Amino acid sequence: MAIFNKNIIFLFLFCILKTSLFSQKKVSVKKVNPSTNTKQKSEIVNKNSDKLIIYQITAHLWGNQKSKNKVNGSEIENGCGKMADLTDTALKAIKDFGYTHIWVMGILENATLVDHSAIGIPNDHPAVVKGRAGSPFAVKDYYDVNPNLAVDPKNRMAEFEAMRDRIHSAGLKLIMDFIPNHVAREYYSDAMPEGIENFGAKDNNSVIFDAQNNFYYLPGIDFIVPDGVVPAVKQETFYVEKPAKVTGNDVFKAEPSINDWYETVKLNYGVNILNNRSNHFDPVPNTWLKMTDILKYWTDKGVDGFRCDMAEMVPVEFWAYAIPKIKEKNKAIKFIAEIYNPKEYSNYIKVGHFDYLYDKVGLYDALRRLIENKPESDVADITRVWQTESGDISSNMLRFLENHDEQRIASDFFAKDPKLAIPAMTLTATLHTGPVLLFFGQELGEPSMDAEGFGTKDGRTTMFDFWGIKTHQGWMNKGKFDGAGLTEDQKSLQAFYKSLFQFSKNNKAIERGKFYDLQYANNYPNADKRKVYSYLRYIEGQKLLFVYNFDQKYSYKTSINIPYEALKAADIINKSQTITDKFLNPKTKAKMVEGRIDIELAANSVYVFELK
Repeated sequence: MAIFNKNIIFLFLFCILKTSLFSQKKVSVKKVNPSTNTKQKSEIVNKNSDKLIIYQITAHLWGNQKSKNKVNGSEIENGCGKMADLTDTALKAIKDFGYTHIWVMGILENATLVDHSAIGIPNDHPAVVKGRAGSPFAVKDYYDVNPNLAVDPKNRMAEFEAMRDRIHSAGLKLIMDFIPNHVAREYYSDAMPEGIENFGAKDNNSVIFDAQNNFYYLPGIDFIVPDGVVPAVKQETFYVEKPAKVTGNDVFKAEPSINDWYETVKLNYGVNILNNRSNHFDPVPNTWLKMTDILKYWTDKGVDGFRCDMAEMVPVEFWAYAIPKIKEKNKAIKFIAEIYNPKEYSNYIKVGHFDYLYDKVGLYDALRRLIENKPESDVADITRVWQTESGDISSNMLRFLENHDEQRIASDFFAKDPKLAIPAMTLTATLHTGPVLLFFGQELGEPSMDAEGFGTKDGRTTMFDFWGIKTHQGWMNKGKFDGAGLTEDQKSLQAFYKSLFQFSKNNKAIERGKFYDLQYANNYPNADKRKVYSYLRYIEGQKLLFVYNFDQKYSYKTSINIPYEALKAADIINKSQTITDKFLNPKTKAKMVEGRIDIELAANSVYVFELK
């Protein structure tokens, strides 16, 4: 009770000073110590009718049913998923799981070592292709579909359109990649509409930079394949590029390193990188026009959203130019930015017009430390995320614990036990109104501990190789999608994820409600303050209290205080009542007396109590 009384005194003085921050719509919050900060942000209610729950799949892996694979195997030897594998049966199962969107990664034609010369597509040089499948982010033709994904490669666009129609008929929306920063070294579009020019067609390659060039050049210097590159198939000739173009991750060297994006070429948006990144945007750079046309093309094809690869490597002014033009065609279309610089978050939302941004440098990193039980892990980092990184754009942050770039939770490089992520994933999905993403196989505890070829044994699922994902194949069960091939542990984990997504969609406080962090009012007696976290999500008609124990070894008998200001903000009139967990522990009840709740928290647990 001593802690509770101190809070009352503090709040009384707080009211005398008339700093009623809780009723403000927006609060500019400086970086402070989260353990003592009392400032709260009254989050703007999400006007969307649905909380986006995105299912990410790597297209050439997702439908592959071959379970016997060889390192560096071809598409014939190891199998290759197709767009046709997203059948009505598959899509119904995806929809029933609670997903709203499906991000099909790898739709655009990329450089590959599969021979499609019989249908008029030139082969790519093995020295500048990563793996047998190639990188889905080394785009070879922005106007074409990856022929590896088609049952009949000649009719790949028709197969794409049929997949799109099935996705829409299932009540889902389609997200595809837009890769604006770089292209494959041998980019050449043979599918572009009439009147469109290829990238570089009119470039002046005798200069490093020209604002109207599509590429950057190293005049008079030949490109050199990085030392250590071993092509996945035998190369008959040396790769020739004269003059050398600048490599995709801004490497102005004729010979990038093997760790660079050496298979790609940087696109020029009118930024003179070597001259203090000076901008040359008047007249509008040619690359802006071409990339906007590409976005229009796929918008007309019925795509519902674009996940924009490395969006922050492209000037925000381009997005401010292009995105409004696309939203004139379809105001409902969504733009998601892969971005890792928190200082640019607000800029890319408010100036660049993005709908959502990656919350990797922030929430993902904080939760990973907690899951891995790092010495420096602290739930105070969660408070710090919404205070100093997300600010008033918390609802614009796309949250996740896995994607194609990150290591799998179940891998030896992360948690090993996927159940250790249950509290963190619940928080990821429910902290604010923004979207949540799941990478296929996460819900089954996929460990990704194979060395596939270009992909190594690093805890990541390869995107460069042809491979069968055995956990996922257990759920597919040869196209039945009934999970008959799963173990009991996999079924249990899958059931958690399904219940989480359905819970998130079916409770309006999560879907559209406001957020109130309770950390400042709680010392959690008899518990490790670094491991226990609580907050309210509320809207008219529903008030939910979320309580987490991230400690993987110890349970705690502790208390939670909901201060007067929080009760008032959430319009909770009855300060004393019996509350019941309505998520994972429906038999768990607790009593709230004058805003204080005494509770026992199991190790590695989450509770969601409904307050009446």
